Amino acid sequence: VSTQSTGEQQSKMANASDQYAEGVINDPLVETGWALKAAHHSEVYASLLKAVPDPSKLKLTRVDDELYTSFREAFPSLPLSPLSEEDLKSEDSKAKWRPLLMLFQNKIEDFNFATLMRLDCTKPCDQHNSIIVPRVQFYLIEVARNREGLNSRK
Repeated sequence: VSTQSTGEQQSKMANASDQYAEGVINDPLVETGWALKAAHHSEVYASLLKAVPDPSKLKLTRVDDELYTSFREAFPSLPLSPLSEEDLKSEDSKAKWRPLLMLFQNKIEDFNFATLMRLDCTKPCDQHNSIIVPRVQFYLIEVARNREGLNSRK
């Protein structure tokens, strides 16, 4: 039985992770592969939104209801568009997002795969209107945008 507190254990794990990361070299082929896959996912999603008459009825995962309910319980007043990098990646927001994202670790395939997401859902995904988020965060936000009518054509 460990006598270390959870905080001590987490600190040791973070230090080990940092030491491992120092020896890792980014492989340009892996980065190119990721970029192609992320761009393809973004294009497919944009096409899907254009193809369906009512995105509020669109089902992105088998757990959309749970995604939406959990998202709005955690972030009842977060405006969904435009989002800012601060809303998603500041230290404070990461601390709020992390427990929500981890709820879906075993429910969403590739839940932490880097995914491109539009900050402003009224504009296309491009270099000025996109951010890289974990796949599950993309689903949480896009399911909410769909359910709340933000992705509907005016």
